[in-house]
Amino acid sequence: MRVVVTGANGFVGRALCKLLRETGYFVVAVVRSDRDGVGIAADEVCACGNIDAGTDWTLILAGAEVVVHLAARAHVLREQTSDPLAEFRIVNTAASLQLARKAESAGVRRFIFISSIGVNGAQTADKGFTENDIPAPASAYAISKWEAEQGLAQISSSGGMDVVVVRPPLIYGPGAPGNFNIMMKWLDRGVPLPLAAVDNRRSFVGLDNLTDLIKVCVTHSKAGGQTFLVADGEDISTSDLLRRLGMALGKPARLFSVPPRMLDLAATAMGKRDISVRLLSSLKVDSGKARAMLEWVPPLSLDAGLHETARAYLGSSDHVSKS
Repeated sequence: MRVVVTGANGFVGRALCKLLRETGYFVVAVVRSDRDGVGIAADEVCACGNIDAGTDWTLILAGAEVVVHLAARAHVLREQTSDPLAEFRIVNTAASLQLARKAESAGVRRFIFISSIGVNGAQTADKGFTENDIPAPASAYAISKWEAEQGLAQISSSGGMDVVVVRPPLIYGPGAPGNFNIMMKWLDRGVPLPLAAVDNRRSFVGLDNLTDLIKVCVTHSKAGGQTFLVADGEDISTSDLLRRLGMALGKPARLFSVPPRMLDLAATAMGKRDISVRLLSSLKVDSGKARAMLEWVPPLSLDAGLHETARAYLGSSDHVSKS
């Protein structure tokens, strides 16, 4: 089976290509430039340039049976544009729908779209998010993903191509970028953190667990037309995550207590409300639908995933002893 994976040089893409190829699929890795394709485990590597509503996918999609669409404009730590939503829409909405339309015309039978738990919302109370919740995207990134989901539903309504949507929360694993890598650097450098009193509950998903679910969705007869939330299955506080990650790194977390309300007020005053939400609020994800409908079982526990992540970090150039 020929599977096209966009964003193949990214954190998730490289791991997914490797897993699918080991499983026996013919993997076509799609990257933006030839140099991005170095080291990817794939049968073919195709450069498509920058993706937008005008990208020509004809040659890349020839003979493909399944497309896994990972390529996206992700969260930007230091946003430079005056209209972030417009920029997110170019790649995450318009380009995704262009690819889906071309895939349907090319005879692709299944289109797997990796969205975001942000489509559900930014935080939860007592109950975890499920697929039945009314979407409430709060960020420009999440809005662009939700608009893409709606467009994909219209494209698939003709019955010519199944669409599967997967919404992950924060993804961690060997080589994790972004906020997770920042947390490991804090712990590695022994930075004192005022988070000991934080008693929220958040869900995460390990890289191995996410790629395993995507692999299941490639062929499972019940996956077509469905949306799945994915998580490891254990909800923990930010303070507990730091403690357990510190243990995995061999660097005990240096936490001290500041009332979360004070932290939130300080972050808001500095214009960092989004960081406050991620560190202090709860975001629980119920992945029961995937477990029941697809009989999916995450291959790694949270602690096993954290140890794999820490092991990779300790061997990287980010580790302080390597600096």
